[in-house]
Amino acid sequence: MKMEGKKLCWLLLGVLFVVVSIANADSSAQVLVKKVKGKKVCDKGWECKGWSEYCCNLTITDYFDTYQFEELFAKRNTPVAHAVGFWDYKSFITASALYQPLGFGTTGNKTTQMKEIAAFLGHVGSQTSCGYGVATGGPTAWGLCYNKELSPTQEYCDEYYKYTYPCAPGAEYYGRGALPIYWQYNYGKIGDALKVDLLNHPEYIEQNATLAFQAAIHTWLTPQKKGQPSAHEAFVGTWKPTKNDTLAKRFPGFGTTMNILYGDRVCGKGDIDDMNTIVSHYLYYLDLMGVGREEGGPHEVLTCAEQKPFNPSAPTQASSR
Repeated sequence: MKMEGKKLCWLLLGVLFVVVSIANADSSAQVLVKKVKGKKVCDKGWECKGWSEYCCNLTITDYFDTYQFEELFAKRNTPVAHAVGFWDYKSFITASALYQPLGFGTTGNKTTQMKEIAAFLGHVGSQTSCGYGVATGGPTAWGLCYNKELSPTQEYCDEYYKYTYPCAPGAEYYGRGALPIYWQYNYGKIGDALKVDLLNHPEYIEQNATLAFQAAIHTWLTPQKKGQPSAHEAFVGTWKPTKNDTLAKRFPGFGTTMNILYGDRVCGKGDIDDMNTIVSHYLYYLDLMGVGREEGGPHEVLTCAEQKPFNPSAPTQASSR
């Protein structure tokens, strides 16, 4: 327990360092540049550190500011919301700083970068919304209303993984976070990647917004299975579909990110409400960020209505949502 407390302490100290760096950052901060094996790589300090080709591009704070975050999630701190005071811009930027050197929000030109942030946050907004059709401001204004599932129907403990990711006594693995995590094996895998003991302490996700965003960005950047693209790769176009992908109507774009993250819960079922809600958030965010929804692409790229899922659910598998 003491060792785990020390790990969490170091994590929080790291978060504090980046938050202070954000507060004190100079917009004209020096960019370090060098060539490695003939390729230009850069280091931009706290936000994009570590000699990466992606750090030579704009960073997220260059094109996405506090006021835009506030516009996207305008109702998250209203009295009827369920995570008042939890989510904020600094938490998102602090979390993203770990992943910008890997290309998160830093791949391609400015339009591509802005579209990726709109896409990622579109998923986040749709999965954490408490909006409904007649809600003030419309359903797309209520993203980040939740940071956890309020009425879990089960503990989400799968005995199949009892040797690799055994459920901790008393722990409950219901949905938490910006892209809600369910089941102990998902908490275990993400915790391993973040070097935080989420298997024994899944509650950390609902206690720390930066950690919650880190987990979500990790999910965005990580393929579900070997040989499959991550949502990031599918969106920015670094993934090249195979013949089988083309036959399955899986193309680079927002639609395939839904296929990767949700599978047949929303994909391959036509223009169903669950899918359209996610798409609506993305298009709304594109508009608010000044990119414009026309950049979302044609129907077959924007949606997964006709796509075959990468990983079909087993007939007896319960929904994870």
